[in-house]
Amino acid sequence: MFENKYIAQRIQKASNLKELGINPYSNHSKKDTSVEKFIDKNKDIFELENRRDEARHFIIAGRVKFFRLMGKATFLKLEDESGILQIYVSRDNLKEGFYNEIFKKYIEVGDIIEVGGFPFVTNKGELSLHADDVNILTKAISPLPEKYHGISDKELRYRQRYLDLLMNSEVKKTFKMRSKIISLTRRFFEDRDFLEVETPMMHPIAGGANAKPFVTYHNSLGVDRYLRIAPELYLKRLIVGGFEAIFEINRNFRNEGMDATHNPEFTSIEFYWAYKTYKDLIKLTKEYFLYLLKELELPKLLVYGEQEIDFTKFSEIALLDSLSQIGEVPKDIVDDKEKIKAYLKEKHIEFNETSNLGQLQGELFDAFVEDKLINPTFITKYPVELSPLARKSDDNPNFTDRFELFIAGKELANAFSELNDPLDQLARFEGQMSAKESGDEEAHEMDEDYVNALSYGMAPTAGEGIGIDRLVMLLTNEHSIRDVLLFPAMKPLSKEAKEANEIKKEGE
Repeated sequence: MFENKYIAQRIQKASNLKELGINPYSNHSKKDTSVEKFIDKNKDIFELENRRDEARHFIIAGRVKFFRLMGKATFLKLEDESGILQIYVSRDNLKEGFYNEIFKKYIEVGDIIEVGGFPFVTNKGELSLHADDVNILTKAISPLPEKYHGISDKELRYRQRYLDLLMNSEVKKTFKMRSKIISLTRRFFEDRDFLEVETPMMHPIAGGANAKPFVTYHNSLGVDRYLRIAPELYLKRLIVGGFEAIFEINRNFRNEGMDATHNPEFTSIEFYWAYKTYKDLIKLTKEYFLYLLKELELPKLLVYGEQEIDFTKFSEIALLDSLSQIGEVPKDIVDDKEKIKAYLKEKHIEFNETSNLGQLQGELFDAFVEDKLINPTFITKYPVELSPLARKSDDNPNFTDRFELFIAGKELANAFSELNDPLDQLARFEGQMSAKESGDEEAHEMDEDYVNALSYGMAPTAGEGIGIDRLVMLLTNEHSIRDVLLFPAMKPLSKEAKEANEIKKEGE
C-alpha cells in the first residue's frame, strides 16, 4: 500500500523524528485561535506605525499548503478550516538548532503543524504571523498533489473526498451550505410547532413509496429486513397516535440506478400536518423556499447553470393540462391508452406495455413536460394509479389531491392529502400487489398493520417530502448529486483502475 518512493521517504522522516524524541503524531495542541479569528482580531495592525505588535501572541494550527525556503528564513502558508494564513519562520526566532536540525529537514507540504507568534504586515502588505515557536503535530506520509489549485479529476475527487476537501477550498463551502440548509429546515418547521421525530430505518415491509429496496438479514429475529425507502407509513402511524404536526429529516435507500440526480442513499425531509390539505402545503412550501433564500442571502432570481429561476413566479397546473399546454402532446390522445402507446412509439420512447392509463400519462409527463418546468411549478391532480397512498379527489375520483413541485426541470417535492379510508387503502395495496405479480418490481407491498392503524381513525392530514440533496444542488448551483454528497456511491475500481488512479494522483 505504501510502496511509493515519496511515501517511503516521508515514513523514514517520521521514524527519524521518533528517534529524536519528537512524536510525529502528537495529541497535544495549544491552539488558541483560528485563521479567520486571527485576521479579524488584527485588522488594526495596518494602522500601526511599524505594522506589527510583538505584545500580541497567538497559537495557530493547520496544514502546510505551501513552503518556500530562503536560507535562514521560510515563508509558508498554513490552512485551517477557516482559511489560509502566511507564516514567517526565521532561524533566529526559534530555539537554538531547531530551524536547521528539525524544521528544514522534516517539515513539508501536507504536514499539520502548530505555530506560535505575533502579527505583522509584510513589505508586500500581507497580514502574517511571525513565528517564535513551531511544533509538528501530524506527519503526512502521503504527499499532496502537486498542483496547488486542487484536484481536477472528478472521479478521484468523489472516491477520495478527504483529498478533494484538502485541495479544493470551494468544496468545503458547498458542504457548509448543505449543513446550513438542513439547520434552517429544522428551524423553519420547529418555529411552526412541528415536532421532530425518528422512525425505523429497517422495515419488515418495503413501503412508503414505489421503489426497489435493499434487503438485509436480522440474525436475532431470523428474518429479512428492508432498508427504508421512505418513512411515510411510520410517520402517519404517529398521526393516528395523536400527533398533529411532525417531521423527520431522514436517510432513505433505494436499490435503483445512479445518475446526476439519483444516489442509492439520499436525504429528504417528510412532514405531516393534521387537519390540513395539500393546498395548505402549497402555501407552506412557498414560504419554506422564500425563507431559505432570505436566510441564505440568495436572490429570488436565482441563477442555476444557464437558467434563471424566478421565485416570485410560483405556478400551478394539473398534470393532464400540462401535457398539452407545456408538453405539446395532442389533447385527443391523453385519455386513450392505445393512442398514448402509439405516440410514445412514434417518439421512440420506451415504456412498459402492461402499463395502465395513469402510468402511461406519467410517461408522457416525464418525456415531454418535466424538463420544461424551470420556474417553481406545482403539478397537481395526479392519476390515482400513480398515487397509491394519496386521497382521491372529491371532484373526480380518477385523480388524487396531490402535487409535485418542479424547479429547473427536476422534482423537488411530492405532497398530497393523505388517504385515511382504511378500506380504500386496502384496495389500493391489493392493486399494487397485482402490479407486482405482473412484474412491477417497484410496486408497493401490502402493509396490513398500516391498514389496521388507519382502521382506528387518522385525522384529515396532508403530508409532503422534499429531497434535501436536490435542494442543495439547486441552492449551490451544482449539477450532479455527487457534488453535494460527501461520500457518493461509486462503482468499485478494478486493480488496473486503482493503479491508474495512483499514477493520476502523482501527476496532479
